[in-house]
Amino acid sequence: MQTNSKARLGVDIGGTFTDVALELPREHGGRRFSAKVLTTASAPERGVVQAIAVVLEAAQLAPSDVGIIIHGTTLATNALIERKGARTAFVTTAGFRDVLEMGYEKRYEHYDLELELPAPLVPRELRFPVAERMRADGKVLTPLDEEVLERVVAEIRDARVESLAVGFLHSYANDAHERRAGEILARALPGLPITLSSGVCPEIREYERFSTAAANAYVRPLMSRYLASLEAEMRRRGMKCPLYLMTSGGGLTTIEAARLYPVRLIESGPAGGAILSAGIARDTGEEEVLSFDMGGTTAKICFIAQGRPEQSRKFEVARIWRNLKGSGLPLRIPVTEMVEIGAGGGSIARTDALGKIAVGPQSAGSEPGPACYGRGGTQPTVTDADLVLGRIDPAAFAGGTPTLLLCAHRGRPGGGCAAGEPGT
Repeated sequence: MQTNSKARLGVDIGGTFTDVALELPREHGGRRFSAKVLTTASAPERGVVQAIAVVLEAAQLAPSDVGIIIHGTTLATNALIERKGARTAFVTTAGFRDVLEMGYEKRYEHYDLELELPAPLVPRELRFPVAERMRADGKVLTPLDEEVLERVVAEIRDARVESLAVGFLHSYANDAHERRAGEILARALPGLPITLSSGVCPEIREYERFSTAAANAYVRPLMSRYLASLEAEMRRRGMKCPLYLMTSGGGLTTIEAARLYPVRLIESGPAGGAILSAGIARDTGEEEVLSFDMGGTTAKICFIAQGRPEQSRKFEVARIWRNLKGSGLPLRIPVTEMVEIGAGGGSIARTDALGKIAVGPQSAGSEPGPACYGRGGTQPTVTDADLVLGRIDPAAFAGGTPTLLLCAHRGRPGGGCAAGEPGT
């Protein structure tokens, strides 16, 4: 295939499934091919490679025939929602150690006597204060105490953290102290990923800036390892084309930038779905549309007006109570505005302290997955309930893979029939 007429490849990784779509150029028929496989959670790139191999074989193309890869994912989102990120430390201005915990000092539900607030990503014992202070106009009020910072280095080393964020007061106006602290920490702790709040979110309002920096540090090791492995695997298999990541705002970024600031990928996968829905709305002449995207771990809804999804400079992730504003972790990045909750096909059902049924945010994911996947899962999920209720056609689910199992006698997902009982 000629260089100027190569195929385009789209990849989307969710908590349960990995989807790949390939489109041939118009001069070659413009045909499209797709594949859906279970996400390989321990090494997501394996699922991507498997799905790509399926579509390339179907299209009878070689890896070198692909001209561009665009990748969206909810890996970072799921890590935040399920609290499966890195052990993270936070270095901040003395006196502001508890900003991440105090938040806005507001109650999102005024009359709830048992109000539950979102727990910070960094526990208090891993938040380290350092004497320094910038004024709001960027002038130095208190110089950075480098001796204290050196002592903090020893505490961080002893804590065996996997990632580190630095957030000083008013660093949006003058980031000199953050940059200097970053240099000292990087020299003393080689190999430890360090996120500066002035780099990821150089904007006023310390709580949102600190929260964004902490979230970036929290998901950075996971996303950096994955993206490095994916790029190496693509190159090894002969795919030399550019690889771009979809950002939360619907734009594209390079793999290098994505590894530094993975928080900008939090709504990466859902943003692609919102863009598609907006295109459909424009094509059909609909001015106001709601798009709904339900995956294995999360469900997302987006309002589209005049053919464009709503955009914002901030949003909350991992809301913990009735989707109420203030019950999640605030992030300040360009984002396609949507409501997202931890309820997908793999979300696990349980009874709470009051005996009520609660669903999510924990998900069975793809390993082992819902019980009906027959991969060792034992906890009930939304997919299991849908199968038992007859709302899912086992033969058509996810293109026929995986094969869903249901005990013929007991209506129990997962092929859990007793010895001698036939399963379907």
